[in-house]
Amino acid sequence: MVKKVYVSLISDLLHAGHIKVLKKASEFGEVTVGLLTLEACGELNDIPYLDYEKRKEVLENLTLVQHVVPQTTASYKENIETLKPDYVVHGDEWKHTHQRKYRSEVIQLLEKHGGELVEIPYSSDISDMHIKEQIAKLGITTASRQSRLKKLIIARPLVKILEVHNALSGLIAENAYEELADGERVTFDGMWSSSLTDSTSKGKPDIEAVDTSARLTTVNEIFEVTTKPLIYDADTGGKPEHFEFTVRSLERTGVSAVIIEDKTGLKKNSLLGNDVAQTQDTIENFCHKIKCGKAAQITNDFMIIARIESLILEVGMEDALKRATAYVEAGADGLMIHSRQKDPKEIIEFVKTFRQGDTETPLVVVPTSFNSVTTDEFEKIGVNVVIYANHMLRAAYPGMMKVAQSILKNKRTLEAEDDCMKIKDILELIPGTN
Repeated sequence: MVKKVYVSLISDLLHAGHIKVLKKASEFGEVTVGLLTLEACGELNDIPYLDYEKRKEVLENLTLVQHVVPQTTASYKENIETLKPDYVVHGDEWKHTHQRKYRSEVIQLLEKHGGELVEIPYSSDISDMHIKEQIAKLGITTASRQSRLKKLIIARPLVKILEVHNALSGLIAENAYEELADGERVTFDGMWSSSLTDSTSKGKPDIEAVDTSARLTTVNEIFEVTTKPLIYDADTGGKPEHFEFTVRSLERTGVSAVIIEDKTGLKKNSLLGNDVAQTQDTIENFCHKIKCGKAAQITNDFMIIARIESLILEVGMEDALKRATAYVEAGADGLMIHSRQKDPKEIIEFVKTFRQGDTETPLVVVPTSFNSVTTDEFEKIGVNVVIYANHMLRAAYPGMMKVAQSILKNKRTLEAEDDCMKIKDILELIPGTN
């Protein structure tokens, strides 16, 4: 009887490493590939460029592969219990990464029916991550960058977005990471072009004094040195006729999404609330603006996200929920619910109530005020995207001011050196500097 062999793959970029594993697997019997779905890839923090069907088509045309089945989670449990393979073949690198928990699970599952795990020595020069890192150094196409946000929202339980206001802050969002105790590397998934921090970094007030052309110049500078998707803060979006042109400009540039707020008139920062005069648009007018934007866009990947200001302007939860339903029906690809309260109670109430009737529409929060809530807590209640909307600029200014005052006080830079980045580190940070 022919033995059954199971191999789990993402197979986004088919390379020599995959062939090596499949060749070894075919020596033991008939090979079934468990092809990871987008959601399963998200669990492994590896979002594919190609969709499932395209990756499946490639594998089905390999003589080394007899069957391709979906693996819907990073765990092998469902497929192993269904297929009961005699062998599971995998590279041995997962012994030392956060995937080791899946390795232990595979061994336990195979033991139940007498199966065996076969591991192949890992070769870093032919790994997916190595190849993708090399590709990233070459840059990314407009279409690939733009489509990535939608994939991330589908694949990840929570997408983390960091504010950027110039190319240097873009590099931080691109490269910042933290290694967790279980070996998992966590990163930011994308960037936020904030009208507040963009205007402030240019020394101008946050009243839409910086026009779209100037802001897109900054976005292009960020895009030159990064590969991650970007969400654009368009304030109110302006008149519907003007918003149509903004959508087209953002699409051409490669921006993944735009967020517009349901207020009218001269821009006033939402965190000021009713301390300043702010007027909320009518539901009818704002829905019309959403529809105009959706009609103007060319690609299916671009997203228009409606920002609800009802809680900011203290007009009540009922109004916020009513607007949420109307905006989704008007075609909004997602909703941002905002609050200036430090207590997250009203945000949590909105999310939980909205999710009772709509489990699909992406929900976005900006926890500048209610900053005690963790990403795990947001994920648990049903939030899809968290934007840290102004922290890079707010962190940069105190640091620069401290150094400037130290130089004036001490009449030299010696005392300020510990607060400054080393010149050597700068040379290594920017490719081509040294």
